[in-house]
Amino acid sequence: MNFHQFPATHIGHVHLLVSDLEKSKAFYKETLGLKVLSENAARVEFTADEVKPLLVIEREEDSVPRLPRSTGLFHMAFLVPERKDLAKVLLHLLQLRYPLQGASDHLFSEAIYLADPDGNGIEIYRDRAPEEWVWDGDELPFVSDPIDIEGLLSDARNESWNEFPADTVMGHVHLNVNDLQKAKEFYHDALGFNITVPFRHQALFVGSNGYHHHLGLNTWNGTNAPIPLKNSLGLKLFTIVVPSQEEMAVMVERLQSMDYDVMLENGKAIVKDSAGITVQLTCN
Repeated sequence: MNFHQFPATHIGHVHLLVSDLEKSKAFYKETLGLKVLSENAARVEFTADEVKPLLVIEREEDSVPRLPRSTGLFHMAFLVPERKDLAKVLLHLLQLRYPLQGASDHLFSEAIYLADPDGNGIEIYRDRAPEEWVWDGDELPFVSDPIDIEGLLSDARNESWNEFPADTVMGHVHLNVNDLQKAKEFYHDALGFNITVPFRHQALFVGSNGYHHHLGLNTWNGTNAPIPLKNSLGLKLFTIVVPSQEEMAVMVERLQSMDYDVMLENGKAIVKDSAGITVQLTCN
């Protein structure tokens, strides 16, 4: 199945505002193993395949800290192609004594969690084969079981981790929102993602083309979570790649009918969701 390329609607890249560009660059390049695609004095683009950006970090002089318990990024999720890749990066982080925030077996995937120097959440995960996913009709269970750390690390075979494999993608983005019903209307009703894990534990998960989820949405910061200021550190925007300009036009029409202000620019559509998060729609 093509979950992260045409014809699926999928995540492109994540764009962060950071407090210290050099510190963040060193983390993503030297600690995690992303490659620099381009850079200037204020911005760095990272890639895995030396072609497409996965992550952009930017420093703005007037940036301010993200408001506590606000809407925005919960985590961005780098999907590696094989279990041994997840094992190698886990071993690497343990050897560096880099603090981890958790590790979970979600049945459809295995994941480890950490944060960058500004506290932006990061998931690194691998998918189980789609035929192993346990569907109940068109729904998946919400499961976060303990991961088999010993079994996972054995797959590393003491091989070193140097960089993300070229076919690493931004598998999904998980967002703090402040109204799940409005988030559902934006991402499901307007953008057309299918609901895969419906309204459980104050969270909702949606995906395209049969994927377990391209977007996670939660109200764990509260239904009154404030929207960060425009120049807040953290998530500046993320991109959603849609299959065609025709499908994008349909999405834009739906959004406008729901009174969202959509800006069209160079074949892209830019809009803020119901939680004030900037989404950029683009095509392959």
